Amino acid sequence: MQFLMLLKSAETSEAPPQALMHALGTLMGEMHQSGALLSTGGLTPNAAGVTIRVADGHLSRTDGPFTESKEVIGGFAMIEVASKEEAVELASRFMAAHRDHWPGWSGESEVRQVYGDAEPVAEAEGTATNTHAQP
Repeated sequence: MQFLMLLKSAETSEAPPQALMHALGTLMGEMHQSGALLSTGGLTPNAAGVTIRVADGHLSRTDGPFTESKEVIGGFAMIEVASKEEAVELASRFMAAHRDHWPGWSGESEVRQVYGDAEPVAEAEGTATNTHAQP
């Protein structure tokens, strides 16, 4: 199963501590070695972004920065693992590295299964809701 891990936090111009980068390098190396890590990357500041919206049948474009954004997506990792629990464990390790090596930083990692051949992971109640129409 493939999952997308999104890293969200308040945008900052502060560079991540070197200890964090080292810890993340080790974790990403382990994930790559195990075959779980498919892709990863950091994103440019929202000032460099563009939003394209559809509303009332019209397209509109808004160039960054997006002042209404309190949090931004700062990076991502695409992983392939056997279960949702394994995806959550990897995201937890990733966030623990931030907690341990960047005092005062706060953010979150959103873990979402990618639609594919399999149905989405069932919720705790034992049911999955598939509201996405696949082509």
